[in-house]
Amino acid sequence: MEKKKQHWRAGNMLYPLPAVMVSCGREGEKPNIITVAWAGTICSDPAMVSISVRPNRYSYDIIRETGEFVINLTTKKLVKATDYCGVRSGRDVDKFAQMHLTPGKAEHLKYAPTIEESPVNIECRVTEVKELGTHHMFLAEVLGVTVDEAYMNENGRFELNSTGLVAYSHGTYFALGEELGTFGYSVRKKKPMKTAKKKTKKDSKSSKGKGRK
Repeated sequence: MEKKKQHWRAGNMLYPLPAVMVSCGREGEKPNIITVAWAGTICSDPAMVSISVRPNRYSYDIIRETGEFVINLTTKKLVKATDYCGVRSGRDVDKFAQMHLTPGKAEHLKYAPTIEESPVNIECRVTEVKELGTHHMFLAEVLGVTVDEAYMNENGRFELNSTGLVAYSHGTYFALGEELGTFGYSVRKKKPMKTAKKKTKKDSKSSKGKGRK
């Protein structure tokens, strides 16, 4: 049977995506949180990320004026707060207070706080703003990363995938599920299986003699 496909107009169908809470702040004002799905890694060295925000959002002016923000990874425990911070405006509510979240002191930033309940806080300084259309993209350099020591194993390795990370796909939040493989597994050489030692004639004779009186 022939497979049928529909052709749609151009649109954003790149899923799944990280659903992150971006925290920001200005001097003398309460800090704010905006939930962003249009976020991603853009460079390894120097470490750089991007977030895209609509200019009419409350956080937009804060980030543009201060030139800094923190990307806070979200988990299953934080999914309600993640959704709330995406549908409520900081003009009307104190999102930290409403969601019982704790603003932390960033190591490298002056105004933007971290979210203490997040397992990973990525401190960012804006290097460029691209005015693209409905959204403006903030390109930013990563100045530092803070991780929750509760997820460090006995060998000093950070178990990121044990934190209950959340992804966003086509209007729905998902917790990460079944592990399918690790990076490069498709070309990784398999370890040769140990084979039984081949018996020699001498071994056979000695085994036949065993048990005789």
